[in-house]
Amino acid sequence: MRAAKIKASIHKTVDAYKSKLSAYADDIFQQQPPIAGWSYSEVYSHIFDSSLLSLIALEHAAKGKGEDKPTAFAVRLILLLGALPPARQYKVPQRLADRVKKISKTEALDFILEFEEALTDNYPLVGLATATCKTKHPRLGYLNAKQWLRFIEIHLKHHLKQLERIEKSFQA
Repeated sequence: MRAAKIKASIHKTVDAYKSKLSAYADDIFQQQPPIAGWSYSEVYSHIFDSSLLSLIALEHAAKGKGEDKPTAFAVRLILLLGALPPARQYKVPQRLADRVKKISKTEALDFILEFEEALTDNYPLVGLATATCKTKHPRLGYLNAKQWLRFIEIHLKHHLKQLERIEKSFQA
């Protein structure tokens, strides 16, 4: 998939996050959902914090501050298919889980805007990056700049589905 198409998809997905954010009632945004797990607030905290960290990794790979390491076949398949494998619970690496916190809707919107600005700043680097310089993802291993961009897209979509499950649990 071309980088421009990935970027457009990311923007479309972020717009969906914004739309959902405005629709959530203030009183349930930080509330534990009936299905347990993260609140809306914690999902927004995680997804935009980790997306910002992913952009830093993308920047490092693009600027040659990585390593020439292979990307695992299974990871290349995930990137090709555009989705994490279904029917599996994913455990967030502890160092990322420790960063998740309950935030307000205003803080969530600020996080989104910060991410969009960082994406705009870092996107041009993707076209300049080599495919061989990679930085390490905590679960997927080594990714180059374009692969990081694709991961951000996949990860955003993955957690959008999580928000939809939380919505259904509140409606039940």
